Amino acid sequence: MKKKVVGLLAVALSAVMLLGGCGTKNTAGNGDKTGENGDNMFRVGMEAGYAPFNWTQMDNKNGGVTIEGSPEFAGGYDVEIAKKLAEGLGKELVIVKTEWDGLVPALTSGKIDAIIAGMSPTAERKETIDFTENYYKSDLVMVVKKGSQYEGAASIQDFSGAKITAQLNTFHYSVIDQINGVVKETAMDNFTAMRVALESGIIDGYVSERPEGVSAAAANENFAMVEFTQGFDTSDDDTAIAVGLTKGSDLTAKINEILAGISEEERTSIMDTAILNQPAAQE
Repeated sequence: MKKKVVGLLAVALSAVMLLGGCGTKNTAGNGDKTGENGDNMFRVGMEAGYAPFNWTQMDNKNGGVTIEGSPEFAGGYDVEIAKKLAEGLGKELVIVKTEWDGLVPALTSGKIDAIIAGMSPTAERKETIDFTENYYKSDLVMVVKKGSQYEGAASIQDFSGAKITAQLNTFHYSVIDQINGVVKETAMDNFTAMRVALESGIIDGYVSERPEGVSAAAANENFAMVEFTQGFDTSDDDTAIAVGLTKGSDLTAKINEILAGISEEERTSIMDTAILNQPAAQE
């Protein structure tokens, strides 16, 4: 009887030690709960396919950052802004490559802490997520084939009868309706697909923002960017770009403080450098 009791005590003691060890491990794993995900990482979601805002490259050249779960790296304007925010927050930057349509779900589900992906703080998006102050503002342009009848367009109405598209689930696609008589083609998933469609003649042009238009023309000698004297009717929120955060995020105020410390001159310099450094493969 005594041996049996001793044996039971030994088993119980072993169980307590095992549970104690597990508890210690969990505490260590979650000890620094300074981030949205319970750690000291700043997980940023982006397409890594919207040069010069963000792109994918095969090495860390020009300050490329490793993409989580991939041998590839992300570079571009958004990456440089993300670096500054991570440094200001005292966190380690992690880039999470995510399809455009998956960015908001990834944020609301907690997979990422922020969206830094050339995203505009539209009224529709504000219903689901919060945004910081703007970190860039741009104008809408059209990307066309060089030498086409549309290269010299001055007004959006010069595209009447043209086959035009834009990226899916962006305000770029909705403004196409402002062109009288336009042939509005099906929206496309990403800019790579639109550039391929333009090159092959499937479309006559696509709506974009000026930095991407400059990028497209620089990457492909057959492309030209059209800037308008009579352009699209847009709101400030449509053409601005901000960091997307979860509703009521603790990061909003701190990120706004960091962004306020980045001058317009520095932002312009960062964008100019991103345009210069963009991979030619972003076609």
